[in-house]
Amino acid sequence: MSSRALKGSPSCSWLLSDRKMMKMLVVFGILLHAPALVSALQAKVGDPFVLLPCQFDTFEVTNPTVLWTFSSSTVHRRQQGEDQLQDQDPRYRGRTSMRTDALADKDLSLNLTKLVLSDSGNYSCIVRDHREEIHRESVTLQVEGGFPSWATALLVVLGILVLCISGGVLFCFRQHFMSEYRVPLGYNKKFVLLPCKTTACLSEDVRVEWTDGGGRKVHVYENGSDLTDEQDGLYKTRTAMEKKFKSGDVSLTLKYPTDEDNNIYTCKIYSQGTILTQKTVTLYIKGAKKGKSSIV
Repeated sequence: MSSRALKGSPSCSWLLSDRKMMKMLVVFGILLHAPALVSALQAKVGDPFVLLPCQFDTFEVTNPTVLWTFSSSTVHRRQQGEDQLQDQDPRYRGRTSMRTDALADKDLSLNLTKLVLSDSGNYSCIVRDHREEIHRESVTLQVEGGFPSWATALLVVLGILVLCISGGVLFCFRQHFMSEYRVPLGYNKKFVLLPCKTTACLSEDVRVEWTDGGGRKVHVYENGSDLTDEQDGLYKTRTAMEKKFKSGDVSLTLKYPTDEDNNIYTCKIYSQGTILTQKTVTLYIKGAKKGKSSIV
């Protein structure tokens, strides 16, 4: 029987259709049981880089193009041995790279740097010959931890604000933390303030003693009263003490200062016989003339 006759017979037509069906079933079975080319990676915000794997031999491909995508965005493109990044998503600008010999070495992996939370998702590695897709792999990347960029910027701003406020507070209350003071006084001034401040919250029953470098008592306060009987005659009627106990301020105003008042003064704060705080103040009157008052 001739081949033409075989082709025309109904039984041969059924045989040819059955062969095509078997071939399609074999191909479907191979695709069904083939392992899916999917990888899963984990990284953290702040990691220097992560490598998204992709392996394919492009040796026999005439004009291979490797395209890495995220959703519908272009992450990286390599064509004819060179990066083609004209259509790259701006989010990945300067953050992606591939090996220079990637197409020759079968390693089409993508290096992604400066990881952020928004890098999480599914990436595709697509190999094309001319415009025909011949290979595809998927990589799922999960980036964890860290703060979003807006939160980091907010923390930086808050940190600077806290430093500024802290610096301002420390400057305003610097005298509360100092143990020694230098007080310059111009000539012909009617009074001078000798500072004595502490961070402690004082009660009114404390004892405060102001003395000069010669051990003379300049001012004494105890249990709510100024003890003028203990005061040296040189300073009588010339002193007044601040009584801001809650803020720790027991500074002393010295009236009608003269060149004889150039001295080192000590402020001691007692509670039940124990010294809570001790401060020293060096007073020097600029331009004072020996033996003459600094007031007119």
